[in-house]
Amino acid sequence: MEKPDFSKLKALYINCTLKQSPRMSHTQGLMNVSQNIMEAEGVSFENIRLVDHAVANGVYPDMTEHGAKEDAWPEIWKKVDAADILIIGTPIWLGEKSSVATKLIERLYAMSSLQNDKGQYYFYGKVGGCIITGNEDGIKHCGMGILYSLQHVGYSIPPQADCGWIGEAGPGPSYRDEESNAKNNDFTNRNTTFMTYNVLHLAKMLKEQGGYPKYGNSRKEWDDGTRWNFENPEYR
Repeated sequence: MEKPDFSKLKALYINCTLKQSPRMSHTQGLMNVSQNIMEAEGVSFENIRLVDHAVANGVYPDMTEHGAKEDAWPEIWKKVDAADILIIGTPIWLGEKSSVATKLIERLYAMSSLQNDKGQYYFYGKVGGCIITGNEDGIKHCGMGILYSLQHVGYSIPPQADCGWIGEAGPGPSYRDEESNAKNNDFTNRNTTFMTYNVLHLAKMLKEQGGYPKYGNSRKEWDDGTRWNFENPEYR
């Protein structure tokens, strides 16, 4: 089989750890595994630790227009906008994604009413995935919430779009702790590899075909009165 060329794709990794740089992030450790694959495949990518930036709380594109003293989101948004792929990394706290991840999703939601040049919601044609770490259960629960939120605002989610690592229940070593031996966990390594390639494959397909056709899903055309094959049965 011919090796796919992913070199025209751009990916953005946003680490939603609670730890500011340069503190060690266990989530970043697993994100690095995925990024190593991206690098080997010639994909350009960038990594952001969201907590390092003064991103305001809120659901508007620029919260300085709504009372915030400062808001780094408009600059981060430029990177989100330029990326074909968005991968959200988060630790697990109290069985949930981090508060920083929730803030990120809220700010993505603030942009979801924008439209692309087909009149579709703005994230149509972009692909999402997630990477999760912790030392207790919660990978699938966090993955459900993150991936649902991404597809709800318009991202496309491929199969096996989540991966993660957790240790035994209770206090114990985390991903980058040597005693965890997490880097040799075949299940985690396999799922991280599959997640990375699946987001690449889907992003490549969507980019090459110019995203989704606008037939049946253009907000602009709906607002202009187009209904395609929709018919309210009450008015037959």
